[in-house]
Amino acid sequence: MPISASDVISLSQARANLSELADQVRAGAEKIVTKNGESYVAIIDAQRLDYYHRLERERIHLLLIADASKGLADVSAGKVKDARSTLATLKRRRTRTAD
Repeated sequence: MPISASDVISLSQARANLSELADQVRAGAEKIVTKNGESYVAIIDAQRLDYYHRLERERIHLLLIADASKGLADVSAGKVKDARSTLATLKRRRTRTAD
């Protein structure tokens, strides 16, 4: 949904017209509140905010699935290292760097 100039309001206007703004937002508008001429906060419908949060959780889950798939593909291709030997190598490197 594009934001128009009428959707950008100052903080003082928002304070004075909060009830009216809330009604507009419930009807589908989104408002950008500015402070000192710069974007400060947004006013959006609570259901839309919940939807945005669900989308973000889904995105995170998809990223985790993609990482797991890549990891399984690496295992299938034999691109793995033993954790104990890798940790021991890292410790040896740290010890040499610290000296």
